Amino acid sequence: MAAFALFSLLTAGCVFIDGEHVKDTDWEVEQRDNRAAISKLEIGMTREAVLDRLGTPNDSEAFTADGEEVRVLFYRTRHTTSDGRTTRDETTPLVFRGDRLVGWGDEVYSDLR
Repeated sequence: MAAFALFSLLTAGCVFIDGEHVKDTDWEVEQRDNRAAISKLEIGMTREAVLDRLGTPNDSEAFTADGEEVRVLFYRTRHTTSDGRTTRDETTPLVFRGDRLVGWGDEVYSDLR
């Protein structure tokens, strides 16, 4: 009985396929959760409110445009390469002007540049 309990604890969050051990990947969960949270965002939200919902971004940048502060937070939402790194092409940019969310997605981000 003790061996079974120990085995259960050690394999929690894991999957066995044809006898092969496959661990659930964190990036899949992160991507799914980020996509779900982003789909519920609303234009005009504060950056703080977005950070409360999504947590720390995978990447970010800040600059001024037309005398106004612009911040872009990048959250991982899609998998492209299994290299252990999150690159910008695997993220969705969230764009803030003056601390308010003005949009998200590659097209919004491209229009800034």
